[in-house]
Amino acid sequence: MPLVHTSVPLPSMTALRVMLAIAERGSTTAAAESINLSQSAVSKQLLTLENLLGAQMFTRKPSGMVPTDLGRIYLEQAQVAIKAMEEAAFRAASLQPDSHTLRLKVLPILGDRWLLPRFSDFNQKHPDIDVQYTTFATDNPAAQPDAVFRFGRGPFANEHSVYLFGEDVRLVCAPAYLARFGSCETLEDAARGVIIEHPSTPLRWIDLVAEHGKPDLEPQGVMRFDYYTLVLRAAISGQGMALVPPQLVEEELRAGSLVNPGGIGYASKVAYWFTTPTDRKPSSALKAFQRWLMTQVE
Repeated sequence: MPLVHTSVPLPSMTALRVMLAIAERGSTTAAAESINLSQSAVSKQLLTLENLLGAQMFTRKPSGMVPTDLGRIYLEQAQVAIKAMEEAAFRAASLQPDSHTLRLKVLPILGDRWLLPRFSDFNQKHPDIDVQYTTFATDNPAAQPDAVFRFGRGPFANEHSVYLFGEDVRLVCAPAYLARFGSCETLEDAARGVIIEHPSTPLRWIDLVAEHGKPDLEPQGVMRFDYYTLVLRAAISGQGMALVPPQLVEEELRAGSLVNPGGIGYASKVAYWFTTPTDRKPSSALKAFQRWLMTQVE
């Protein structure tokens, strides 16, 4: 088949990954951390992309970088393009039986806040295992991941489901927020402030008050973000209070940049799970990863 030539400028795969990372993380600095590039390299990729297309891909707001109309168009197609390339890599890896390639589907927030900060330990212990991460699902049997990190009510049908964490949810905020807000020891105290949440997750104020038998208690203000990473960033920067499993903000809680006022929290019905298909024999690489994973949870 002859190659099709086009005069329309096409972004590089690296530029597409940078664009997706910025959209997920809200800044070039945070995006650089998530895709193992320097902040200057990410900024350069974004500038090159915007020069190529002749328009801005993001607008800068106090809450973070937000895609423009043009940015949203390219973000949608970037996901399709990267998904296609990942599926091709997965299919190639599957040609080698019980290979040392391990394909994992991971939720972006879990990978960013909990898994990747620990992953160097696994690499040091198992340098022969090539772990490939994806955030995309596929219906192609040849490209199915070996295991999936899930968030929901487990266990899951047709999968071996191992509970990780997440049932313990805490209300957290920055000390700077408390300094402005004042004492926060009860739900009624918290309701006088601002709640930051993702509109599509069950980690919301209505879930907290329902579990405490006070479903009619409403907060004075609510701030919502479509990316959970921005929910955490807004809480860390002192803009309000957010509900989060403490494992996702371990570093901030240890450092004191986030606190859990009054010990307020609740037992969630949803949590993080590690699942593997029941109809597929686990490879030696998968067994090694799961053993390591459980030591991290413990």
